[in-house]
Amino acid sequence: MAELWDDEQVASALAALTDWQRDGDAIVRTAKLPSFPAAIEAVRAAAEIAEARNHHPDIDIRWRTVTFRCSTHSQGGITDQDIDLAREIDRVLAAAMD
Repeated sequence: MAELWDDEQVASALAALTDWQRDGDAIVRTAKLPSFPAAIEAVRAAAEIAEARNHHPDIDIRWRTVTFRCSTHSQGGITDQDIDLAREIDRVLAAAMD
């Protein structure tokens, strides 16, 4: 089972994940994609990664704007699973914005 990260560990990880912010017991990133189909494709790609890892973010889609929220609910906060998933979501979004 994943271990809960303390504030210092989260802050250190977020220094490298510059588009993510902490929001309570989660990390959050909002991205504006070039089009609605691009936003849906990014969500689909992120969903495949999440499903393979059995670790799923909360996702909000508003036209071209997508918000990803990562938290390990079973641990009540942020773990390495969330940081790793955030890195993968960053790769997905970078590809979608090209």
